[in-house]
Amino acid sequence: MLKVIAAITFATVMLAGCETVKGMGKDVSSAGSVVTGSAAETQQKM
Repeated sequence: MLKVIAAITFATVMLAGCETVKGMGKDVSSAGSVVTGSAAETQQKM
């Protein structure tokens, strides 16, 4: 029974970690899009 509980706990932690990394990737991607848009606007003004 202890092994089952440990396996479930491990799986839960691993899945939560994947979601955290996935969310961080989306945030970084969003920030990159903002920088790209700002660079394009600045280039057009020049």
